[in-house]
Amino acid sequence: MSNPPDYETMAKALEATGDYRILRRLPKQATLAEFDGSETRRAVVLDLETTGLDPYADEIIEIGMVPFTYALDGRIFGVGDPFSGLRQPSQPIPSEVAELTGITDAMVKGHAIEPGDIEKFIDPAALIIAHNAAFDRRFSEQFCSAFANKPWACSLSQIPWAEEGFGSTKLAQLLADCGYFFDGHRAVDDCRAVVELLSRPLPKSGRPALGVLLEVARSKTCRIWAENSPFESKDILKARGYRWNGENNGKPRSWYFDATEETVESELAFLQSEILARNAHIRVDYITAADRFSERS
Repeated sequence: MSNPPDYETMAKALEATGDYRILRRLPKQATLAEFDGSETRRAVVLDLETTGLDPYADEIIEIGMVPFTYALDGRIFGVGDPFSGLRQPSQPIPSEVAELTGITDAMVKGHAIEPGDIEKFIDPAALIIAHNAAFDRRFSEQFCSAFANKPWACSLSQIPWAEEGFGSTKLAQLLADCGYFFDGHRAVDDCRAVVELLSRPLPKSGRPALGVLLEVARSKTCRIWAENSPFESKDILKARGYRWNGENNGKPRSWYFDATEETVESELAFLQSEILARNAHIRVDYITAADRFSERS
């Protein structure tokens, strides 16, 4: 009986030519640091599949969560058992969603997810992480209020992927740049992919990806509102990175800018010298991980 082919040797031989890049299937276990007695915390990576993009009109059809323990500097020591659940929505799953996710009406029929089970799973977590927290947090809080009591971080927007040499922030492409592929658009698979990314050092700085994320998540965002700015200043503000809030969300209908604690004073000086009166009162909202990415921020 012949021995099975040594595919890894074949892959390495192809890579050695310089003409091929090989993607390996993402392993079940993340790249872990050896535990050294450091103080640890627990985090939960969350991913949702939904029937659409509106947390008030659309519904969750799958929740996946993967817990892990980490040191305060971002080293990941251990990955726990995942939570995975399907949920039947009140309306049929749109065909484009079924095609994207592979989740059909037949798969979710009769399935439900209890908010109490979610609350119990996330209770020990010091942090919830999602790869698009601005999307996932709103849906999550609508479904289970316990999510509102947890700090959140976003592995998509709070890690400087471009500065580290990555060409895209899409999860599949980030993993491909690290030499892996995975079965995307199923919640637990996406969560495992995020854990793998967070467990690896960033290619240029060499810092643990999770360490960078934690540092940004712990900082305050200083949201500066350029209220009553002259209409003719809109192009200047837009070019500087200001965004317009035109929604009826209880916040000013105004241009706004998210500064760091280190840059807030210089940004206020810019507004007072270039856009508004020198003695103008400028509203600054301070946003932390407790509310960041939620409807409250």
